Amino acid sequence: MSAAFFSSFFKQLAGAALCSALLAGCGHALPQVPGFDAATWRADPYACKNQRRAAVPALTKAKEQLYEARADDVNALLGPPDEEELRAGTEKVYYYYLEPGSQCDAGHARSGAACISLRFGPLGTVTEVLTDPLSSK
Repeated sequence: MSAAFFSSFFKQLAGAALCSALLAGCGHALPQVPGFDAATWRADPYACKNQRRAAVPALTKAKEQLYEARADDVNALLGPPDEEELRAGTEKVYYYYLEPGSQCDAGHARSGAACISLRFGPLGTVTEVLTDPLSSK
């Protein structure tokens, strides 16, 4: 093999390593959210125990902190999503229910109950946060 081949190969390898390092650095870790009880939130999947409702004001107040957060950090804070929707390319949306609804029935069918949705862009960071209003109970 020629020296030119090795030179070209190592340039491509260095470029790929730099690109990987830059992409890995995208986004940010989530700070603690004041007044948000993450353990109680995660212990109430699909919001069927109606314990997430109390955490909604603190989470809504801090929703700006969710922007640019990485999916792993969102999972660490909120737990796995109740529902996940894959979009075109590498985009995805996480849904977390905020109150009980038909999602609590067997099979966890999609529900019209209030939820928070987090949209992740192609870099794997949150690009949009939407919160449905809670029903008055």
